Amino acid sequence: MTGNSTNMILAVEAHGLVKTFGAFRAVDGIDIAVPTGAIYGILGPNGAGKTTLLRTLLGIIDPDEGHRSLLGQDAPLRMAAQVGYLPEERGLYPSMKAYDAIAFMGALRGLPLKTGRERARALMTTHGLADAIDKPVRQLSKGMAQTVQLLGTIVHGPRLIVLDEPFSGLDAFNQGRLEALIREQARSGVTILFSTHVIAHAERLCERVAIVAGGRIRFEGTVAAARDRLRPQVRLRTRAIDGGWRRALPQDAVAEGGAWHFGLPALGIEPLLRALLDGHAGIESLSIERPGLHDAFVAIVGEAAARQMDGEDAR
Repeated sequence: MTGNSTNMILAVEAHGLVKTFGAFRAVDGIDIAVPTGAIYGILGPNGAGKTTLLRTLLGIIDPDEGHRSLLGQDAPLRMAAQVGYLPEERGLYPSMKAYDAIAFMGALRGLPLKTGRERARALMTTHGLADAIDKPVRQLSKGMAQTVQLLGTIVHGPRLIVLDEPFSGLDAFNQGRLEALIREQARSGVTILFSTHVIAHAERLCERVAIVAGGRIRFEGTVAAARDRLRPQVRLRTRAIDGGWRRALPQDAVAEGGAWHFGLPALGIEPLLRALLDGHAGIESLSIERPGLHDAFVAIVGEAAARQMDGEDAR
């Protein structure tokens, strides 16, 4: 595991986790450290081992090797009442009223049913579902039903929320609502741990990420640290085609479409700017673009995994 977890108060911690199914190692020696209060993403394509990892961390399945703790407890299931978990395979009783479905999910975590119903009505009103409070689940749109299930995940006031592919199948509007709800919970001090194959969600939401491929963590740390593995890229367009200023361009500079493309020099942009000005290059445009998490993901796990992620997102 990369990244420094020293002095962090950890909500979830694991060392050397291994989980096999026959000859298949779904989780292959994973270390992970999720700081309390963070929004933490587990990022990787389908089949990377994300769901098995989450279930192992939660105590739903036991590892073959390694150690994990949840909210400071070595037996994760003992902390179930303080955890909200939304699995990838979701389902609600279709005939149950929406607010009752939320209260029922809270009751499974020890919340009194009466209290759950009161909180459910308040949560649905706050999150724009007041008109659906008494509707049966079968009458809800997919996005509304998923929001109901998410509210059921938080109704008992958990300290840790674990979401497995929470954005799957949602349109852009409902994805935005879900992102807002995640941020709201994090602001209240709740730790959020979610898996996703959509890099954009991880980049927008997460403070730290674990990039998983083939059952192993290829990178663990802040989103900024992942992006910093690559040099920022410079795009330069000049009026002059040639001149002494060209000697100041880095060796990796490539001319394409009338512009120069190259990595930001180690000494920064200032020496190059000076050479361009002194050499009368005639700067028409100059931009410095910091690599995104997608670029870092490609560098870490390869283009094939990135293409798989993009293909899953398109579906």
